[in-house]
Amino acid sequence: MSWWDRVLRWEDSHRFVVDLLGTLVVLLFGLTLNVNFLDGSSARAVPDLLVAFLLIAPLAWRRVRPAASAATVYSVALLQMLFVTPLMIPADFAVLVALYSVTVHGPRWAHRVAMVGAIVGGVLLPITLVTWWNPPSAVATTIFVWSVAAAVWAFGLARRSRRETLEALVDRATRLERERDQQAQIATAAERARIAREMHDIVAHSLTVMIAQADGGRYAASADPAAATRALGTIGETGRAALTDMRRLLGVLREGPPTPTGSIPVVAPPAGTAAALGTAPPAGGGPAGPTPPGPAVTPQPSVEDVPHLVEQVRASGLRVSLVRTGTPRHLPPGVGLTAFRITQEALTNVLKHAGPDPSVTVVMSWRPDALALEVSDDGRGASAGSDGLGHGLLGMRERAALFGGTVTAGPRPGGGYRVRAELPTGPAVAAPPPTTSTLDAPPPAASSRQDDR
Repeated sequence: MSWWDRVLRWEDSHRFVVDLLGTLVVLLFGLTLNVNFLDGSSARAVPDLLVAFLLIAPLAWRRVRPAASAATVYSVALLQMLFVTPLMIPADFAVLVALYSVTVHGPRWAHRVAMVGAIVGGVLLPITLVTWWNPPSAVATTIFVWSVAAAVWAFGLARRSRRETLEALVDRATRLERERDQQAQIATAAERARIAREMHDIVAHSLTVMIAQADGGRYAASADPAAATRALGTIGETGRAALTDMRRLLGVLREGPPTPTGSIPVVAPPAGTAAALGTAPPAGGGPAGPTPPGPAVTPQPSVEDVPHLVEQVRASGLRVSLVRTGTPRHLPPGVGLTAFRITQEALTNVLKHAGPDPSVTVVMSWRPDALALEVSDDGRGASAGSDGLGHGLLGMRERAALFGGTVTAGPRPGGGYRVRAELPTGPAVAAPPPTTSTLDAPPPAASSRQDDR
């Protein structure tokens, strides 16, 4: 911001002080001009000096109280024409200043009334100057007053339009900045909620499986050392998988290393070049070398990983079966991740709250426009203990609501607990290429129902 901008900003924030100082200066010169204009006529000096003071003094409020200031100046000018003197004095130019000020800073009705007053004053002025008996002189005086008033009014309207445009632009920029900050806060809150859900799903499920395996391995260590060894293997595999997921999730939050000052950032070459194939010439023009590999990434879980999840939980000692009906199809990444996380959280709750040796059934029902997931067990149900937080069910409902789905959970008739989710899938998406795992393969065409037990 330049010094001139700072001066203008200070002047705009101290309008009355600036106008008061300007009015005092104008009063000093205005009264002096009026004394010289009167040529020492003492009979008219006092009333004319009083009129000059009353015409100029209200200009101190021309921007803070524009309508009242203009009304005062117009009233004094009217009284001057009718009762004080038949001649004009230099202080009468305050009427034009008042007209300009109320046009720029006053309400619309005020500057319109002021312009009407200027038109009426243009008619009254020739009469008070005793020129009404001379029609050409009276008409010329009226036209001159109207022309000057119209020019001042037009200039004031132009300034008013520019001021309103600037104020509208400033207001729009302020609103856009406020909306940008609000959108940033909303996006931050949504991202924090998403990360919290991911952290909860990864940590809660993995730790629950590891605790179950550790307890089972400890009890089986003396009677069945092989079972303890398998439990330790499952603990290691689950821990490594959780660590990989945690690194992937936290890697999104980390910022890359800053570019050194004065250096040029490296731009990735187009596909098909030698650099894209892993070789790039060094800066000194020497032989090409391999490009350092980037950080390893893994895809997000999807609905195709639910059978593997069931196998993982089954390996922890839980009796769980998977039932699939309908024709499986590939889902968009967001819907597929939601289906996987809901199933994962439901199975985690079974491990934590269902009690000893429950039987669990996971049902995946493929419909033309939706996927229905149901995880039910015959455990303790409503009598199961709770940690009092309820983040799991809340996270499942939030995930489903993002895609227009619903989640219901509660005790089921006959004992146990049931979690049911329904996710709209929309139009079918082409299935991905088949993998080597038989758990991810679709059911055979001869049967529309498959029971993995």
